[in-house]
Amino acid sequence: MSYELNALAATAELLHVVAAEVPVARVVRLEQGLALIPMTERLHTALHQPAGAGQAGFSYFPGGLGRRLEAWSQSAPIAYLEAAYFGGEGSQSAAVWIDGRIALGPLQLGEDGPNPAEGTPISRALRRLGAQGGPGLDEFETVGLGRRRHMEDWIAAGG
Repeated sequence: MSYELNALAATAELLHVVAAEVPVARVVRLEQGLALIPMTERLHTALHQPAGAGQAGFSYFPGGLGRRLEAWSQSAPIAYLEAAYFGGEGSQSAAVWIDGRIALGPLQLGEDGPNPAEGTPISRALRRLGAQGGPGLDEFETVGLGRRRHMEDWIAAGG
């Protein structure tokens, strides 16, 4: 089985502000008051600034998005998340912006890397956004990131 995720994550309130600013963005509610905005091709194009820099550690980070994340994070923490898995092998990356700067990451977990004791990059980012793991579950599972496996499914769930 495969899993893929490229998205912004934050409180639902902040992501509704982002969606009002960038109308092609679609907010998908998660658990614990969080939400995500799937990084669609249209959103990537809308956010991309040709003169803007990407972000090391990510493969699908639009040039110039860092400046917008800095601005949005003045209101509340916001994260950028990427994951790609197939047959249990894969990688993930995450970073969190708080008060106009990167406060966590970019964190990376590659195919050959063991899961760190402090949690995977995405779970650590979600924790910085306020998520809490449940009994026997990490933050990834408790907020509901495991309920859809493909970007098309997240995009279809937006609205």
